[in-house]
Amino acid sequence: MKKIFEAVKNNPLFEGIAFSDFSKMLDCLSAKTAVYQKGSVALLSGDSVDFVGFIISGGVHIIQEDRDGRAAILTELGVSEVFGEVFACAGVAHSPVTVRASEDAEILLMDYKRIITSCASTCPFHARLIKNMLKLSARKTLALNQKIEILSKRTTREKLQCFFDRQRGSAKKFTIPYNREELAHYLCVDRSAMSSELCKMRNEGLISFQKNTFEIC
Repeated sequence: MKKIFEAVKNNPLFEGIAFSDFSKMLDCLSAKTAVYQKGSVALLSGDSVDFVGFIISGGVHIIQEDRDGRAAILTELGVSEVFGEVFACAGVAHSPVTVRASEDAEILLMDYKRIITSCASTCPFHARLIKNMLKLSARKTLALNQKIEILSKRTTREKLQCFFDRQRGSAKKFTIPYNREELAHYLCVDRSAMSSELCKMRNEGLISFQKNTFEIC
């Protein structure tokens, strides 16, 4: 129990929830843990959305596929981050995305309806959870707006530059969470064209890179 609490306590949904209430809360919310090997699916596009997933260890990719089966990575989530809450909150019956483990992952699954509905015992943490859920949804909306900003750029170079700006913050050197294929999916560009553009930017002295680590020159 301590391991789970330490892993997810930094998620905004659990803000203000004490460890002394955590075990009781998990019982009240019908929570359970599940283990997924790298590449396995935690939530398949089209599945019903009736739970919220919190990552205890490892990480996942949120993936969207088009009618031709081409996949685009919408985002990557790591320890303490959550998925499924936006769709559940919006009343979406079936998931429009697939959640796949980007590495071996352990995930805490919680019944969404139990999170937002006060139980017969009137547990004191329920009001706090509802407030936190609203805040969490707002933060996800901001992250989505950033993704839209990146994809709105016209050229592959502009998308790369905007993505790097969001990833690095104020640092000149930074590591991104994607390999080349995953980055191309995230940016919705051709992998070969993207790799060629990265080499051009390096040759022009704009950036340097070693695998997933980049530096703005």
